[in-house]
Amino acid sequence: MSVLDVQSFRGADCDTDHYLEIAKVRERLAVGKQAAQRYDRQRFNLRKLNELEVRKLYQIKITNRFAALENLNDDINRTWENIKENSQTSAKESLGLHELKQHKPWFDEECLGFLDQRKWAKMEWIQDPNQSNVDNLNNVRREVSRNFRNKKKAYLRAKIEELETNNKIQNIRYLYTGINEFKKRYQPRCNIIKDEKGDLVADSHSIVARWRKYFSQLFNVHGVKDVGQAEIHTAEPLVPEPCASEVELAINKLKSHKSPGIDQIPAELIKAGGRTICLEIHKLITSISKKERLSEEWK
Repeated sequence: MSVLDVQSFRGADCDTDHYLEIAKVRERLAVGKQAAQRYDRQRFNLRKLNELEVRKLYQIKITNRFAALENLNDDINRTWENIKENSQTSAKESLGLHELKQHKPWFDEECLGFLDQRKWAKMEWIQDPNQSNVDNLNNVRREVSRNFRNKKKAYLRAKIEELETNNKIQNIRYLYTGINEFKKRYQPRCNIIKDEKGDLVADSHSIVARWRKYFSQLFNVHGVKDVGQAEIHTAEPLVPEPCASEVELAINKLKSHKSPGIDQIPAELIKAGGRTICLEIHKLITSISKKERLSEEWK
């Protein structure tokens, strides 16, 4: 019990009179917190890039930031850090962050007030379980449930109106995204695979054995004769440095609505950065070509 710290108390507000036993695993919580901070991702509200004024504001901010840092140093790592930081900061200031989806999107501050009312009514009943406090608790519970139902109905009406609006303006992507949010329910994981004969395997040990055998056959190739290695000397072709137009063309070909990499810069931010970010990326690529060295983060 050196790792576990077990406590019993009335902590969780789930409208019950049971005492809850909660086991706190300190080491796992610390590791989980570090992992959460490491993988904390900024989700920019990229929808605002469709607004012309917001798009211009983003371009102005990113241009001003690069102008302030122009020709300060020629280090590849620092150049890349400037591109990343300026893009993220400009996007956060002009676009803002996208609000993370909640399990119950209709749950707001007013709902927290309803929970407080129910909690205080329950505390009064615990301290003095007379008939008056019992009736008061039951009335508060009914009132809170009614308000929650109304909140949920209002949220559903608003979502349906949003779907109708997207349908009218032919915004197909957001229309189907909203429809999928309604259709999406709990989907249990399917821990079933097929064996070599095509039969279904559900047992965990059999599944592990099947994967082990599959990868063993995949990577350990037998019967391949050793191929003699011959040294061939060829002249390296002279590759010209990429011009700014090539970089701009490559940026325009980036696919939207894709998850960003470790730099947390979506393709939409690069494409919306205009001429300024194209020139900065071109300078970086030219420097990498001359020095024949990549940024540390790119490795």
